Amino acid sequence: MSRGAIEHRSFNQQLTKGKHFFDSSVKNGIECVWKGTMHNSYKSAFTWEFDWNELENQEENELKIDKITGHIILKSEKNSFAPVKIDVNLTKDNQMIAKQVGGCYTSDIVNYEYSLTPHYTPIEKPSYDEMFAPSDQNDAILVVGGKKLHVSKAFLSYHSEYFRALFSSNYKEGQMDEIPIGDVSYEDFALLLSNFYPNPSFPTDKNVEKLLELGRRFLLSSVICISENHLMNSSKFNIEKLIWLADDYEMSKLLEKCIRGLNTVEKANKMKKSEAYEQLSDKTKLKVVDRILKLSHI
Repeated sequence: MSRGAIEHRSFNQQLTKGKHFFDSSVKNGIECVWKGTMHNSYKSAFTWEFDWNELENQEENELKIDKITGHIILKSEKNSFAPVKIDVNLTKDNQMIAKQVGGCYTSDIVNYEYSLTPHYTPIEKPSYDEMFAPSDQNDAILVVGGKKLHVSKAFLSYHSEYFRALFSSNYKEGQMDEIPIGDVSYEDFALLLSNFYPNPSFPTDKNVEKLLELGRRFLLSSVICISENHLMNSSKFNIEKLIWLADDYEMSKLLEKCIRGLNTVEKANKMKKSEAYEQLSDKTKLKVVDRILKLSHI
């Protein structure tokens, strides 16, 4: 399934013998890094590196981008080569296009335009009705959003002090045949539990904040850890947001990695001037300031 082409035209770039240029653009969630160089042989080499995570994050949870197809047209303003059409077929495993062209100039002015069409496929969602169906292994019923989830008291109690207390005889809920869970949707609650059930789902940038929120509410440290791992290794969130999340949910490994990622004075100062910085705890603000001082050799 596709939703029409996304088109973009770059600015002109000066191409000089032995020199490199770099150009970055974002159009409708598609990031493109264009690089070019002119070799001594008067041949010019170009690459386009694409990233569409921002576009994918704009979509509903039911869809993911399977591939992006289309073309790039490379042009010389000095007509040192005829316009070159480059077919594009991008996948998650292949997000770079490379092309070499010949010419007879020691310098040139070049640009490109692309027309790219994202192709979407439905995300296979776990069947929560099957995951939380009655079975011999389940001995409790949670009612969320009017729907029943059959669960194991021992399994949930092992993962969470919240459920350990909930199922305790010291609470009235522990004596109830069906226990209501309020202020959360069935889909969100089932997603939360599915992160540590057999054949688990895994966090994405689309749902990780909701998982962290519910993980804290229901005292599920395993969900916080799984979410932290996603944020450390797979997330496309900017570093300001990552530091804020790490601070807010006390994810120490993520925070340490992000503070190390402030590896220039410019990056550290950008963090200090951001809205996210104002929401940080005093302890984490001090880490940012300390990083600036170290980078400034003060």
